[in-house]
Amino acid sequence: MDRTQLEIFVRALSRLLGWTYMASWSLSFFPLPISMWRRKSTSGVSIDFNFINLLGFTCYAIYTATFLCSPVIRSQYAARHPAAAEPTVRLNDLAFAALGVIMCLVAYSMFWPSIWGLHTPRRQHVSWTMRGLFSCCILAPLVVICVVLARSRDGRNDPLSWAWIDVIYTFSYDKLVITTFKYVPQAWMNYRRQSTVGWNIWTIILDLVGGILSLLQLVLDSSLQSDWSGITGNPAKLLLSNITIFFDLIFIIQHYILYRDAPDPKAQPGPDSTTPLLDESNP
Repeated sequence: MDRTQLEIFVRALSRLLGWTYMASWSLSFFPLPISMWRRKSTSGVSIDFNFINLLGFTCYAIYTATFLCSPVIRSQYAARHPAAAEPTVRLNDLAFAALGVIMCLVAYSMFWPSIWGLHTPRRQHVSWTMRGLFSCCILAPLVVICVVLARSRDGRNDPLSWAWIDVIYTFSYDKLVITTFKYVPQAWMNYRRQSTVGWNIWTIILDLVGGILSLLQLVLDSSLQSDWSGITGNPAKLLLSNITIFFDLIFIIQHYILYRDAPDPKAQPGPDSTTPLLDESNP
């Protein structure tokens, strides 16, 4: 196999990995809301996770859409990474981000009994920590926009100065920060309850597969360009994959090792031996 044939093969493999990881990550959105609907309850699921996850995927959708479709952002990226020439963001990244926004909105809305009619534990509400994180992630791009407007040269299009690409990178950093912290409330809830009941393990398994394949695609794309800065030039995809893999492994250990024999509180009888214990609080 000569070099040209090898490049064709690697490009085809990269596209296959891209759409496969997108499919795996996309499918990971469905098990949790389906299980909440079947249980008619959001008990065992952290509202903090679903609340901040919606903002995270909104930021990621903005990031992928502009890197894929904006001539200004693409030209600024090429100027900063001349060897790479173009971003390693692909159409499957944007498709996944858009679906993520939709499914995160659906999942978060399930915590509103007036919409879905599901049982929601009495003390389950968004924490001030997540509200603070939400506010900071909204504020960060606004601050960078002000800096770009104040300090940029050449009409804010000079890639070697403050430019619009820095604003878009800020959205990717928002997504990274959110991904770093969004799993913590759910992992902590599992620890406090000593159970993963309510938190669907298939969400985690599909998420893990997607994270591994996403990382492999990024490595392949950078190898094709013979420039490994393509990996660091797409920090969102690089760190998202690694953070996702790390937390998914924690949830797998919790589910299959630490709390594998935990009973379902929803199925246990209440004090009157007829009423299920549905009023499980959110730690």
